[in-house]
Amino acid sequence: MTKKLGFDNKKYLDEQSKAILERINRFKGKLYLEFGGKLLYDYHAARVLPGYDPNIKIKLLNQLKDKIDIILCIYAGDIERGRIRGDFGITYDVDALKLIDNLRENDLDILAVVITRFDNQIQAVSFKNKLENRNIKVYLHSATKGYPTDVDVIVSKDGYGKNSYIETKNPIVIVTGPGPGSGKLATCLSQLYHDYERGIKSGYAKFETFPIWNFPLKHPVNLAYEAATADLGDVNLIDSFHLNAYNESAVNYNRDVEIFPVLQRILKKIMGDGLPYQSPTDVGVNRAGFAVVNDKVVKEAAKQELIRRYFRYNYENILGISKKETVEKIVLLMEEVNVEPEDRSVVKPARRAASEKREKGEGVPEICCGASIELHNGCIITGKNSYLMSAASSLILNSIKQLSEIPDKIHLLSPHILKHIGNLKKDILGLKLEGMDLQDTLTALSISAATNPTAELAMEKLKELCDCEVHLTHIPAPGDEIGLRRLKVNLTADGNFPSADLCMV
Repeated sequence: MTKKLGFDNKKYLDEQSKAILERINRFKGKLYLEFGGKLLYDYHAARVLPGYDPNIKIKLLNQLKDKIDIILCIYAGDIERGRIRGDFGITYDVDALKLIDNLRENDLDILAVVITRFDNQIQAVSFKNKLENRNIKVYLHSATKGYPTDVDVIVSKDGYGKNSYIETKNPIVIVTGPGPGSGKLATCLSQLYHDYERGIKSGYAKFETFPIWNFPLKHPVNLAYEAATADLGDVNLIDSFHLNAYNESAVNYNRDVEIFPVLQRILKKIMGDGLPYQSPTDVGVNRAGFAVVNDKVVKEAAKQELIRRYFRYNYENILGISKKETVEKIVLLMEEVNVEPEDRSVVKPARRAASEKREKGEGVPEICCGASIELHNGCIITGKNSYLMSAASSLILNSIKQLSEIPDKIHLLSPHILKHIGNLKKDILGLKLEGMDLQDTLTALSISAATNPTAELAMEKLKELCDCEVHLTHIPAPGDEIGLRRLKVNLTADGNFPSADLCMV
């Protein structure tokens, strides 16, 4: 089954690079371009805009390679408290290191790292030392005195003037970070202040994919973005400044609209009269909306993303990670586009698999787990847990057997290997003997493939599971969640615990 596309990457690259180059021409000095959202692996955009390359921004930067410097910002408080990036399950400081590695792998490099709102936090100092020991230039910027109300102090030697000036070489300076609140805007404005003090007439702009400003406010793609940031309290709204200035409707989000009067006052203080922007929308250079080639396809994809977000926030609420109000907000957004959790194709088959296991008396009710996957050909496969393996493990093995046309009665894993893994966990490591999670199962499969050509054939099919939809009837154990993430499937789960045990590790 050919996946329908809704987004044209080539058109996007042409439009976006042109918009950025046009913006730099407005200024005699440099352009400090704040890069919002994910610089790499933007899977949210890829899910709601089918056809979107999750690494398209790297290709954009490569097109502009001879004209850019890259600065990476990270908030010291995020380092100190070990803030986690949900899509990768890693801390923000680790994500920053990963981002540097990824840029280098793509023949790009950063000029410097800025640790923002630095106040001698112990972990931030350790992170600084780690970077400097690897010959990465680090700047420390403290919280801006007077921000956001006292513009005279903000734009002075006691405000932005206290920050070290970052020497750059190229006309476009990309300022990015591992997540929201990294201090990108403050870094851009600090640099702008120092440039004007040196007589350099530089400018500022923002590049952020969502919300898509030239889509309707209640377009499912914009609602899906609102759902993605529901835990931050973000909401989309009509840019009132843009409406007043041009009598044209444009969509922005609350934080940019709320901070715009402050931004205007700061820019006026730095740049003098002749402000370049009349609205938050003016500040942006995003052209994603102009590369959508099938609105029907992206609307349906965005509705499915709303459902995924519901499941994620729901079970995170059960785990105590997110708030009940966040789940309630997603439910309201789903009602706006008339979708329910069961409109996700893999939900009902997974629940049926668990129900069938329960009805057959194949386990006590609280550990009757079901799983379901929709393959790219539209075929739906299910799996159930057993004393040998988890429902996720069963599901993945069933899926690659289906893709390899291997009869169900043929085993991919040697009983001899399974026995030894069980002995290792129980008798040597002293662990509770439960079904193998997906990480264990994938390791066992790779061992089996060394001597079993059938297992080797099936293992090659794991690559075909990328971007498939998966649903579990229970909150996944860590080994299952990590394994599914590495297979790059789109995972959702019901907010049920798989057992009465309090610890899932």
